[in-house]
Amino acid sequence: MDHRGEFRRAALELGIPDEEISRFSQHLRLTIGLSRASGGSPVGQFGGEPRLPVDMTWPSAGDSPLPFLLSVDCGALPRIDGFGLPADGALLFFVDQEMDHRDRTGRYARVMWVPNGTETAVAKAPDSAHVREQFDVSAEIRAELPLWLQESEDEDWHEYWEDLEWDDMSSFQQQLVQYIERDLPHLGELRALSHDLWPSGAGLVIGGYAGEDVIKSIAEQVLAGREKAGEIPAIPVANWNSHLEKEVHRLTDEWMSLASEARVYEEYCTSFVIRHDDLAAARVERALAVTRFEAP
Repeated sequence: MDHRGEFRRAALELGIPDEEISRFSQHLRLTIGLSRASGGSPVGQFGGEPRLPVDMTWPSAGDSPLPFLLSVDCGALPRIDGFGLPADGALLFFVDQEMDHRDRTGRYARVMWVPNGTETAVAKAPDSAHVREQFDVSAEIRAELPLWLQESEDEDWHEYWEDLEWDDMSSFQQQLVQYIERDLPHLGELRALSHDLWPSGAGLVIGGYAGEDVIKSIAEQVLAGREKAGEIPAIPVANWNSHLEKEVHRLTDEWMSLASEARVYEEYCTSFVIRHDDLAAARVERALAVTRFEAP
C-alpha cells in the first residue's frame, strides 16, 4: 500500500500546498506498532521460548544467559518505504534488562536475524527466570515525528521550548523555529492528519526515531572522539551545547529505532537502535540497546 501517497492525497484535500507536504513528509516516519493479537494472523511472539538455529546455543553474556524478549517474522510485517527491514526471516531480541540498565556496555543485549531456510527448533530456556509470559503480537502502521516537531503537554522539553524567549535560545534552536514558521505553516494540521491516519499507542514499536537520550549519548561520544582524533578543533565549554544540538539533529537522521518497548509489561523497558545503513545490510548485530528503569 502507498501509505505516503495516501497521506499526500489527504493533505491536498485540506488545501495544504504540495511543497509543504513534501517537507513535512521528510520528517514523518511510519512505524509498525505491535500489540497482543486478538485475531487474524500474528506477526511475531513476545516472551516464551524462541526458535533458534538447531546448532546454536542460547545467547548469553559470558556465563549469563540472556532472557528472550521478542521475535518478529519480517515477511509478515507491513512493508514501509524507506524502512530497510529484511524482506524475510525472523528478527530475535534478547536482553537482560536489569544488567543492561546497570552495565551500559551492550553485552547484555543481542539482536539476531535468522534468514528463511535456516533449520530451527524451539530452544529450551536455561531456566524459568529467562522466560516471560508468552503471547502472539499483531501489527498496525503508526506514525512518528522527531521530538522537535511533536506536540505533547506532558513533556517537560515541550513546555521549556514554548517558554523560551528568543534571546534565550541557542542559534540552532532559532534556526529550527524559523524553519517551522517559514516552511511548515500548517504543521498543526499535518501533524493531526498523520495521527488520524495512523494513531499512536502501541506497547511495542518496530521502527521510528531513536530516543532523544540515546541519540544525545551517541552524539557526545562522536564529538569527544572527533576532538581526541584531531578531526575538529577542541570545542570550548561555552559552545559545547550548541555543537551537541547540531550533532544530535544530524544523527537523528542517521539512526533509527529498531524496536522499542513502552512501560507496559515491566518496570524495565528497552530500546534497540541502529544505523539505517546497518539495517539495510542486515547487520542487526550492530544494534545498540538502552534499558530504562521507571519505578511504578
